[in-house]
Amino acid sequence: MAKNILHMLSPLRHMSPFDVNMALDAGYDNVIPYIDVKLEEIMPLVQDAMFSRSPKDAVHTAVFIGGKDAVLALDMLDQVRKTLLKPFEISAFADPAGSFTTAAAMVACVEKILKKKGKALAEARIVIFGATGPVGYTCGVIAALEGASVTLTAREHNKVQAKADEIKQRFGLAVHAAQAKSPEEISAALADKDVALCCAAAGVQVLSASMLASAKSLLVSADVNAVPPAGIEGLDLHAYGVELAGGSLGIGPLAIGDVKYKTESGLFQRMAASSKAISLDFRDAFSLAREIA
Repeated sequence: MAKNILHMLSPLRHMSPFDVNMALDAGYDNVIPYIDVKLEEIMPLVQDAMFSRSPKDAVHTAVFIGGKDAVLALDMLDQVRKTLLKPFEISAFADPAGSFTTAAAMVACVEKILKKKGKALAEARIVIFGATGPVGYTCGVIAALEGASVTLTAREHNKVQAKADEIKQRFGLAVHAAQAKSPEEISAALADKDVALCCAAAGVQVLSASMLASAKSLLVSADVNAVPPAGIEGLDLHAYGVELAGGSLGIGPLAIGDVKYKTESGLFQRMAASSKAISLDFRDAFSLAREIA
């Protein structure tokens, strides 16, 4: 019986220990990390992994793409797909810094709680704080693909506008961009929104209780920051639909993290057990997160 071998590629100096543990616990026999991997090195690495086993054992070989750059990870995954050659095809899964599975879990949890307010995700007006990071960026893409009206925000308008332009070019999706640096700008970004997603840096409070109380249309507020202080004032780490100041229902980082953990593990398991080569990205993560949430 051929062993399940996972080659884990990262453009950074380290492969995430989190992802290594997840892959081994999900059923891979061997996990081999590769660091400082450049885009142009994907093809020869995949070819080596692909042609070193017989066609019948190719399905027991897979590639994982890590790092911290969502766009680079998608480019690397596309390069894997272009390299594959029948009948030696192998599986691939991209989840840079856990951002694809975290974003998928966040949006899936929001969708579930929104239903309690009688609102569909496709009808929602969503503002994302910290949208230049991989989690915020991916949340924006997932929500926009589902039909939501999405506004990306960051402390510098030029940076978040670049992300909005990138989403338009890559996915054909129109999303808005706004600067949200001062309390006044943050409150303005919240106005008339149904959902607030906090994806800012750890340990940074983005939304105060007074801001929430002033956001009359807000239905759901979610945060992925588990490091004190909370990104949303008054939000418990485990909250899953708990009322906050102003009446919006809050979703805490550990509630999202539980769905994220099960989603990433589930995708690793799916790839390890598959009888044919599969390719997984944030779309697959969102599909599974919806079932879990």
